[in-house]
Amino acid sequence: MLQENGLTSVHPPVRVHILGAGPVGLLMTALLQSTGRFSVHLYEKRRDYTRTRMVQLASYLVADSVASYCTDYIDKESVQAIFDPREINEGIAFRQSIPPDLMALLRKWAQGFCPLNAIERSLSDLIDARQSAPVQRTTTAITAPDAMAMLEPGNILIDCSGSNSVLRDQLVPLDGAVEGGANTLKFRLEYALVITFLYGRAYDCNEYCKYYKNIENARYKFIPAVNRTYYDGSISHVTGIVNISAEDYERMPSRFDGHWLRSNFPHVAESMDRFIAKVKQETNGEIVGDLEIIRIPLDLYRARNATSREWCRTGTGDHPFTRSPVFLVGDSAMGSPYFQSISLGFECAMFLAGLLVDRDLPLTGMLDRYELYAYKQWLRVYMRSKMIKHNKDLLECVGDTFALLEKLHVY
Repeated sequence: MLQENGLTSVHPPVRVHILGAGPVGLLMTALLQSTGRFSVHLYEKRRDYTRTRMVQLASYLVADSVASYCTDYIDKESVQAIFDPREINEGIAFRQSIPPDLMALLRKWAQGFCPLNAIERSLSDLIDARQSAPVQRTTTAITAPDAMAMLEPGNILIDCSGSNSVLRDQLVPLDGAVEGGANTLKFRLEYALVITFLYGRAYDCNEYCKYYKNIENARYKFIPAVNRTYYDGSISHVTGIVNISAEDYERMPSRFDGHWLRSNFPHVAESMDRFIAKVKQETNGEIVGDLEIIRIPLDLYRARNATSREWCRTGTGDHPFTRSPVFLVGDSAMGSPYFQSISLGFECAMFLAGLLVDRDLPLTGMLDRYELYAYKQWLRVYMRSKMIKHNKDLLECVGDTFALLEKLHVY
């Protein structure tokens, strides 16, 4: 169980270093802080929570049965195929041990959209309010050498530092310098513009909407992303992507607005404007402000090793990772561009916390179980992402029979 029921542990607290104070690092901290078994040190680059994008936690994070865990219409069958019901039941049992103050926040965030910084601030405030188990917090940018130098035998190191993970590519023992990407498996799905705008009326979008509002756009089609359209009572927050070529990508800055787009890529802007004009015609609203646009490569990736298990097996005895276990959680371990990864990061944090509080589980067993769990979650992410990508490609070809047939692979 996660909670100690007010009893003082006879074991000395285990020192845990958590890199990264985004939502996953903060949740990991809150979970371990409440047990009384760990002395937690949280390292954060900054304590200013400025990210305002809207997120919604997946319902499976607060599921109370196997059936309710598998309710997602996109990957329900994948979850049932990958995970044994016993595994899901173990996760549900762990959720029941999460302290009520923290569980109340998770349930609230699973009900609707919330600004990301509101989640971060709530978790941070919860951690600071627990006076009986204070967390040491250090505001600094930790490098891989820094992390290795601070580790003492028996410490635990958890990397929640995000997609540009501090330690991911340090988890493979290599002769000489660590090669870039040594522990990272990456698939380039496409290049895209991620376009966000605010709209002054309620607006929601399904597959019919995505098709009909793009029917006149031959090349550039704006596709509102999965679960990225949100109405807060007065304003709709809309985020979507437009597929672009590698040549387009190279000619664009990393971030720009609608004015720059219309001046430099008028064909992309015309497609976007046609889509928005149909939204206005349908709902009689107006855009609030300007478009916010970033251009990014959309990559699906994972860490080949989510722990320091390979160091324990084959590494030299004087390396700190052979004496202290390391875990990757959240975007440090895996990520997909097509859906919000915060829920997956929270899920992995809860699973790891459950392993860490199990005193009967040997270290080798803990590393093996987390590696297997991370791999199963990767299979889930991979299949979900590939299906979304394939369906998106099909949607862009609807109306062009031969282009559509080229995208189909029928046995």
